[in-house]
Amino acid sequence: MTPHPATVLLIDDDSSVRRALARLIKSAGYRVQTFVSAREFLDTMTDTTAPACLVLDVRMPGLSGLDLQRELQTANVTLPIIFITGHGDIPMSVKAMKDGAVDFLPKPVKDKDLLRAIESALTRSIRERAARDELEELQSRVRTLTAREREVMNLVVKGRLNKQIAFELGTVEKTVKVHRARVMDKMKVESLAELVSLVERSGIHKR
Repeated sequence: MTPHPATVLLIDDDSSVRRALARLIKSAGYRVQTFVSAREFLDTMTDTTAPACLVLDVRMPGLSGLDLQRELQTANVTLPIIFITGHGDIPMSVKAMKDGAVDFLPKPVKDKDLLRAIESALTRSIRERAARDELEELQSRVRTLTAREREVMNLVVKGRLNKQIAFELGTVEKTVKVHRARVMDKMKVESLAELVSLVERSGIHKR
């Protein structure tokens, strides 16, 4: 079976549960990394951009699963989390889900429920990674613009005509046309509609 391109990160202090779940996850074709505690995971965590999800025990010595969820949020690390617990209650599960958890599964976890949750979590992770990659690419294009080209672009996407832009910037229409052509080239777009969409997705209009 070809391994899935994403990784399942499994954290549980119970060695027997950890081994059993790791076997199950591997049997479904996923790559898996195991950790005995949330602290071990934080101390060894390196690449936080690759598609991955966390299968996380709620109650563990030291940092709990919910503590780890908060730490990751504080560090702005986006990892879809599947909580597993033998001691969960409704308020706990509601809070975990509100904070972005994919699922909250009771122990003993049913194989099909866990694998379904993993599939959902990794799909979310891959989608979020693709969105981050697209945003980084768009922002890298913006960084190639000169200050004047960026001024022109901002006015273009607001619907200003070349002669209006020239008046606002204190230049001539011919110069605006040159800047506008360079903006379209550097941003790799062929139409005004495409430029507006790209600027909207990049978020630069909000700055």
